[in-house]
Amino acid sequence: MARKFLYIVAAITVLVIAAMFALRIWSSQLSELAFVPDAEFTPRPKVESGAYAGYERWIARPGMGADDPAMWVPPGLVEDADALAVPVFFVHPTSYFEKAQWTAPDSDAKARDLAEMLVRGMASPFNKSIDVWAPRYRQATIGAFLTDKPEGTRALDLAYGDVLAAFDHFIATVDPKKLIVLAGHSQGAYHLRRLLRDRVAGKPLASRVAAAYLIGWPIAVEQDLPKTGLAACASPEQTNCIVSWLSVAEPADTEILVAAWKRTKGLDGSSLEEAKFLCINPLTGKVGGAAPASANLGTLIPDLAGKSGTLVEGKVSASCREDGFLSIGEQPDLGLGPYVLPGNNYHLFDVTLFWANLRADFVRRVKAWKPEQ
Repeated sequence: MARKFLYIVAAITVLVIAAMFALRIWSSQLSELAFVPDAEFTPRPKVESGAYAGYERWIARPGMGADDPAMWVPPGLVEDADALAVPVFFVHPTSYFEKAQWTAPDSDAKARDLAEMLVRGMASPFNKSIDVWAPRYRQATIGAFLTDKPEGTRALDLAYGDVLAAFDHFIATVDPKKLIVLAGHSQGAYHLRRLLRDRVAGKPLASRVAAAYLIGWPIAVEQDLPKTGLAACASPEQTNCIVSWLSVAEPADTEILVAAWKRTKGLDGSSLEEAKFLCINPLTGKVGGAAPASANLGTLIPDLAGKSGTLVEGKVSASCREDGFLSIGEQPDLGLGPYVLPGNNYHLFDVTLFWANLRADFVRRVKAWKPEQ
């Protein structure tokens, strides 16, 4: 399983690298030509929460047994056998990179397989829980993030509708007295950010959220955070809070990424032009600050040649920069060089750089949660 996962990571990385190089080197017009669909947006029927009652629309959910990709763990992982009974709702990042359509077709085998592999690597830090749910959804193609065309917004809205339907089924299914955890990366975090505003903020459900891990998508401190109904995780045992970071190495060139993000609106509908982004240090579990590599409990390092991977301790440091990005210092010697995105952007490895610390953070916050909160 580990070999298959890392092989797919290599394949998806090549596709994303092509897109990011285009953003950095070409003009915005050429980027649109290369990656943004020129087809009309095709409306699709709304999916109701009942459509998620079975297994077909889930990549992972309780009851799948050995076929559940979220239950993967790195070879050689040693830890106690105690499992947590907290339901986790995980939304995977983009796995559809074609420009033929604005929305990934249900029948696209490549996108489905990549989504499963991404769940295997990025939802696995949470599988100390026996109750991990990861929906399939009609995700927007990567080009939807590279344009101001209204079709891009419509594609993202369609994807969000599916995530919302899946979440509604998830909430209706799990024990209403239990706490829950939300997690997602990149496009997944983008949708969860909106979901917090629409389904959590100001509602009784907010008191049941142990933590929301919105990794790989910027959370604006003033324009987004107050609308989510949760605070920033200011301490490692705080609950009812948000964890978020965006990984870069030095020297980092974030200009194009920031410009793209600031074309969107905050959850409060205002401009993000002057926004400051939330940075929770994954090595400390706190807002801001720095931690040495010795605090890293385990980076998942892929061996692409051998199609394998291992957890290695003490390799990657973490420091929150003033601009909200998480710096890992100069490029660490992890063999990832060819797969790092332009500008020393480690977006593809946001989770794997801190795999073991994320796992420990999840367990710590769940155990710290109290019903009266």
